Amino acid sequence: MRPEIQAFVAGGPLPDQDADEDEIDRRVRQLEAVPAPVTAEEAQALAGCFGPDDCYGVAWTLLHLIETGPGPVPAVRPPGPGADEWHHTLWNRWGSGEFPGDAPSS
Repeated sequence: MRPEIQAFVAGGPLPDQDADEDEIDRRVRQLEAVPAPVTAEEAQALAGCFGPDDCYGVAWTLLHLIETGPGPVPAVRPPGPGADEWHHTLWNRWGSGEFPGDAPSS
């Protein structure tokens, strides 16, 4: 795994919108330092970095970076009770095995 991704993942989940502006800016800089595309392993590690909300849009940037990977994130499980919106979004886009334009599974 590349050092830029290791540094981002080591920072833990994205902060919420109530976080200090400097902390949010630091996480944005870390995320912007990651060159796309990411590997499957990197995408899986990044998928664990969503926070409780969209962090002023930073979560969408993270999601789009994950989507540069070579395929569905293998660790994404069906969302359970109380799952956050990012788990649902990843499952809908990556974990369900169906992508927009794919034929329905039989």
